[in-house]
Amino acid sequence: MSDAETRVGAWPVEQTLALGWRLEHFPTIGSTNDEARKRALQGDRGRLWIVADEQKAGRGRLGRTWVSPPGNLYASALLLDPAPVARGFEIGFVAALALHRAVSDVGGSGFFLKWPNDLIWRGAKVAGLLAEGVTLAGGAFACIIGVGVNCAVAPQGAPYPTTSLSAAFGRAVAPAELFGALAPRFAEALAIWRGGEGFAEIRAAWLQVAAGLGAPIRISGADGGREGVFEALDARGRLLLRRAGRLEIVEAGDVRLLGEPAPAAGEAAGKASRR
Repeated sequence: MSDAETRVGAWPVEQTLALGWRLEHFPTIGSTNDEARKRALQGDRGRLWIVADEQKAGRGRLGRTWVSPPGNLYASALLLDPAPVARGFEIGFVAALALHRAVSDVGGSGFFLKWPNDLIWRGAKVAGLLAEGVTLAGGAFACIIGVGVNCAVAPQGAPYPTTSLSAAFGRAVAPAELFGALAPRFAEALAIWRGGEGFAEIRAAWLQVAAGLGAPIRISGADGGREGVFEALDARGRLLLRRAGRLEIVEAGDVRLLGEPAPAAGEAAGKASRR
């Protein structure tokens, strides 16, 4: 099992195996996503979770550094050919929904998903996800989804508010405890998704817990910034922004919430899902 240290005690190895997945734990690693990518290129069969206590070279979206001290959850899932390549991006929504449900399972409330890949609590970031794809020899497609959760430590000096699960819960939340809920929730969400056939159901569930739905937001990206109302997600998971009486499709960018949602999240999601 390479040089990984596998612990049956703290980390739920047998539970993960029962789900049809393997689990490998590293006390310290460069990046769990990089390790999963290396395994894919070496011919790993997939359905593998890589977890670590600490990352020395953690990454977020757009190559940003993901500060990764001990006490938080750093995990990456490796899947081979989970869906047609054109639908691979959808797995980010699958994983985000699974993470939201896992946090609820261990006692969390008041958490929301911020497009495209953040879990927030009271406007502060608690977790982020990073989905990456690799085309392998022979044409196989490896999908890697990295999950970084502030269980105990919220990084300081970020350009946005941050917090931790422990602060939100009022008690310590161990990374292995959260992962014990995340692994089955991810397997469940993958079964609903069915390689893309069930994305409409995933999208509708994601919208039920979407941050800022129906509210004014600001999108920042390579094309500058623009403000409008977060109307919905389209069938491909792209954000629909209402500006000056028309809908604009947002492919990528960073979202900042500018106000409270006009309708309740569930009501807005119901309206959006019927579009």
